[in-house]
Amino acid sequence: MGELRPLAENLTPQARALAMALRELFEALEVSVRRYAARRVRDAGTFSRYLNGSRVPPWEVVMDLFTDVAEHRGMAATPDTIELVRRLHRAAVETSSSPRHAMEVLEQQLAEADRVSRRSAARGDALSDALLDRKHRIADLEVRLNQMEAEWSAERERAERLAAANPDVTDLLHERDRLQEEVARLSAQLNQAEKQRDEAEARCTLLERQLEVVEQVQAVAAVTPVAPQAMPKVLVVDDQPDNLLAMTAVLATLDQELVAVSSGREALKALLDHDDFAVIIMDVQMPDMDGYETAAHIKRRLRTRDVPIIFLTAMGADPEHSARGYAAGAVDYIGKPFDPWVLRAKVAVFTGIYLEQRRLAGEQ
Repeated sequence: MGELRPLAENLTPQARALAMALRELFEALEVSVRRYAARRVRDAGTFSRYLNGSRVPPWEVVMDLFTDVAEHRGMAATPDTIELVRRLHRAAVETSSSPRHAMEVLEQQLAEADRVSRRSAARGDALSDALLDRKHRIADLEVRLNQMEAEWSAERERAERLAAANPDVTDLLHERDRLQEEVARLSAQLNQAEKQRDEAEARCTLLERQLEVVEQVQAVAAVTPVAPQAMPKVLVVDDQPDNLLAMTAVLATLDQELVAVSSGREALKALLDHDDFAVIIMDVQMPDMDGYETAAHIKRRLRTRDVPIIFLTAMGADPEHSARGYAAGAVDYIGKPFDPWVLRAKVAVFTGIYLEQRRLAGEQ
């Protein structure tokens, strides 16, 4: 069995702990890295980097490893062991800020959004079929009832005899009412499924656009050596101290200076004092001057109109709010609670774009 690569240098404590746990699991298989990678149809070099800590694997890779070890030993891992490795994996992921990892996070979310969209579409088709069947049944009952009512109006005596001969009229009326209620319920479920599908499709489109930007920045970074240079700043605007603290903690792993302010007026002043902001992360709901109004002032200024703005808000992803945000000049619109990995990845993307634009301007 081939030896494992030594642990990578300069690993974070979290990445080292995860790599040691994965190596212990893998060694229990008593097989080479290349052979195991072929068994799972994976790239051997990538899997080797998972085991030496230089890359954090997706959780699906870790679960596959648990499954294979259980099959080899004839005994599954305990829930406590799986939970321990899960915590190690989560800690390693939270301390990783590489563009490649940002791509993996976005790709996983894209796959999940695609699954939601496909499930919603299938659910919508089933509800549409059920709704059409109920409407056909109601139409049939209406025809039968109209026919009976016409006979009653033509001849009351004959109608009374007809009612006596057809005691199930009341049952038909009850059945029609019940079916109408079921149609209303199915219609509501169909609308919900279609809304969920549309939201998932919109999220797929957004994530695909973000992945394209990450891939472009990563390709430029891989081809063009970048000399050490001063990193641009990130402006964080929120009137709630707890929110400011949470966002600065999430973005603290990036090698950039964070300028945190608590109002739109303070944000405008910060933009006057500094001219090297890569991106602005701004809350929408603020007193005196909300995020939309602040963004409008920023876009009217010649020196700041090109600074990208990400709106962060607790109002949700309602189309009306997001449309107003994009109309105000925002490049993205994220609802609270936000995904910290994705927020860091998006800041890293706009930082890469800023540095590339500054490099090209220097060459000219």
